[in-house]
Amino acid sequence: MTLQLSAPNEVRAAITLPTSKSISNRALLIAALCDNKPTVVGPALCDDTAVMVEALSRQGGTINVGAAGTAMRFLTAYFATREGVTVTLDGVERMRQRPIGILVDALRSLGAHIEYLDKEGFPPLRITGSRMHGGDVVMDSSVSSQFASAVMMILPALGGGTIHLTGNGVSMPYIHMTAAVMRDMGATVDVAGDRISIGNGYTGNDYVVEADWSAAAPWYAMAALLPLSSLTLKGLSPDSIQGDARLVELGRNLGIGSKFGADGVTLDTSHFIGCCCSSFADMSATPDLALSWAVLLCLLERSFRMTGVRTLWHKESSRVEALRDELKKLGYVLKIENDDAISWYGERVPVTQEPPVIDTHGDHRIAMAFAPAAVRFPGLVIRDADVVTKSYPSFWRHLRQAGFTINELAQ
Repeated sequence: MTLQLSAPNEVRAAITLPTSKSISNRALLIAALCDNKPTVVGPALCDDTAVMVEALSRQGGTINVGAAGTAMRFLTAYFATREGVTVTLDGVERMRQRPIGILVDALRSLGAHIEYLDKEGFPPLRITGSRMHGGDVVMDSSVSSQFASAVMMILPALGGGTIHLTGNGVSMPYIHMTAAVMRDMGATVDVAGDRISIGNGYTGNDYVVEADWSAAAPWYAMAALLPLSSLTLKGLSPDSIQGDARLVELGRNLGIGSKFGADGVTLDTSHFIGCCCSSFADMSATPDLALSWAVLLCLLERSFRMTGVRTLWHKESSRVEALRDELKKLGYVLKIENDDAISWYGERVPVTQEPPVIDTHGDHRIAMAFAPAAVRFPGLVIRDADVVTKSYPSFWRHLRQAGFTINELAQ
């Protein structure tokens, strides 16, 4: 699906954000591990969660997770615990390029039987469920927090244990999110620095999923680009367990206030100043915000440098390269520094295509990060726009609700 976008002069809307797929997939996996099968209330209605629900109902065979990286990691751990069940986990070609060796090694140390069917350290995997045991695990945390989260969630079912994290930890808020969901569903979890201690068993409490802060990022960007707007994002809470609630701080640095009420958060742009307190930001704890914020700062003509983007190379797309390539179509020259920093200090090139055409690289975050660019580039075209179904299927409908004109173009 190819869409052409034109933005209104201001946005006046109340948007009901989707629930968090990250929380949903954690709660669904834990519920499947519990003997009493607790209820997960309000799970996200998106591709990634649908993959989890379907896979958790399986008792063997080949399971294709598509582009769902969270599902690949979490299901690897889950099926390793299913005695007598053999599954093959596979995905799209991009999934076969995303490393999983750190997780497999950790699971093997707990007694898992997992084979690589092609390239060592990468999917597809053949998993033969076995009687695993708890205990101490050492894991490199510099590649993905999902590896540690996967092991954390199965440890209560194995008798408990301790995870020692090594390397430069990334996305630690996701580790704390996992711990919070586990506690709410009846596990004992203590996270102290690089040591995670986990007790035996879940009590199996029902769980209510909260709204998705990651989905709020393009809306904060639109509020910054259209400062006369009145925008309420329903369902968001100031005491969220999600690290991406950092949007409140990032918005504040631009003069966007976040006023919380019973219904959610209303973005207040009456004091919009359009300049950051600092041109530097460490995004290692909140990598899912990096794309939207980098695009926004370029559109605001604000130079910046972001570190902590190492994990973005191994997502649904190679997000650092995709960001660079698509920003260049808008005339912004992004600099990539080694593999962990990006910056823009005002360098521009002519825009060669009017209106610009954005390729999403099969990545939902690219589509949503660039949608607000229609404010500066009327008629902006986004190819493969339906990739948003991975996390936010109603995104384009919500943009129309907010006053955007969106037309589907012939392929």
